[in-house]
Amino acid sequence: MALRALLVLLAVLVALVVVSVRGGGSSAVATDCTVAGSDLRVSAEVAANAATIAAVARSRGLPPRATVIALATAQQESRIRNLDHGDRDSLGLFQQRPSQGWGSEAQVQDPVYATGKFLDGLVEVPGWETGRLTEVAQAVQRSGFPEAYQQWEPMATALAGALLSDQPGRLTCTYRPDDVADSIDPRTAAVAEALRREAGPAEPHLGGTITVPGEGWPAASWAVAHASRLQLASVRYAGWEWTAESGWAESSGDPGVLTVQLPL
Repeated sequence: MALRALLVLLAVLVALVVVSVRGGGSSAVATDCTVAGSDLRVSAEVAANAATIAAVARSRGLPPRATVIALATAQQESRIRNLDHGDRDSLGLFQQRPSQGWGSEAQVQDPVYATGKFLDGLVEVPGWETGRLTEVAQAVQRSGFPEAYQQWEPMATALAGALLSDQPGRLTCTYRPDDVADSIDPRTAAVAEALRREAGPAEPHLGGTITVPGEGWPAASWAVAHASRLQLASVRYAGWEWTAESGWAESSGDPGVLTVQLPL
């Protein structure tokens, strides 16, 4: 891990930056996401990966502290990007090494699997819920720079707070949807499957609509964080609606059902 550790050391004073994310269509533009009450801005790629981390931790019934530690760790290891490279055979969000028993190359580059493996190790650390973040993360990761995780606790706390909040509009993202192909139904099915895997029991409907009954604001924030990747037109929940053009605004609709809409 010497090369990666050196790069980490050189980047210690570099703030989290917004990067451009380009989709498959000609209209793709730079995208970013913001956290209400904070000056934190992250790319759509980072927001989507962070939302996945939060969703996996939440699905396991873990307290918010688990998400904070996981986000700070992923920020230090990969800047919360699902990397296909790293020092030696390190890969993915947490730069896990297949040669060290973390899983296959494909597995450690699956954000859901990689997060699960990190959390498996986290909950085995004595006192992880109250321990100093960098010491807990180091117990799982065994990095050459064990103090490096600590610097990201404020960022991770703000991001986790938005992703796990039960309050409306804590996370918002902006982007311009790509042109949509004629085959909307296969896209609807694919988006519904992504929602099922990470956010809740999604139900696809004709017209590019997907409902997720019984889920709350964390699932809505997950959908917004993944909106650019999934090319969503709107997300509606509890009298609020997010659109790709305008962000969150109060709206009418079923107050108890999360509804995701694909562009028509």
